[in-house]
Amino acid sequence: MDWKIEVIVVPVSDVDRSKRFYSEQLGFHVDVDNSFGEDFRNVQLTPPGSACSIVIGKGLAPGEPGSLKGLQLVVADVEAARAQLAARDVDVTAVRHVDTTNGQFVDGHGGPWNSFIFFDDPDGNSWAVQEKPQWPCIK
Repeated sequence: MDWKIEVIVVPVSDVDRSKRFYSEQLGFHVDVDNSFGEDFRNVQLTPPGSACSIVIGKGLAPGEPGSLKGLQLVVADVEAARAQLAARDVDVTAVRHVDTTNGQFVDGHGGPWNSFIFFDDPDGNSWAVQEKPQWPCIK
């Protein structure tokens, strides 16, 4: 039996503002935007190339806006991803990696699976973008 993650609920305070951020600034595709009365709205958005979507809205699962930390995307080229986000006015960090001597993040590109950028959505939900090495990654 396959167990797949297909949708993650991201708690937000302003659905329209968040929809603009995820669709226009991050480039996520808007799959669904529907409402049932004044107390329920769901907007499903999918990152390009992803099999997993996020859902923002109201009347969904309980959660405090900005409380979701550690969401992670993977890309083939973290430098190109950073440039794309910066060009779309996303406040994104420099490329960073974990220093294996002390476990702290430092600026610069690391080895395989060890290059990241970070950003927050308008509510403070935190995202990491990790560079996925091309296989084989053994040198």
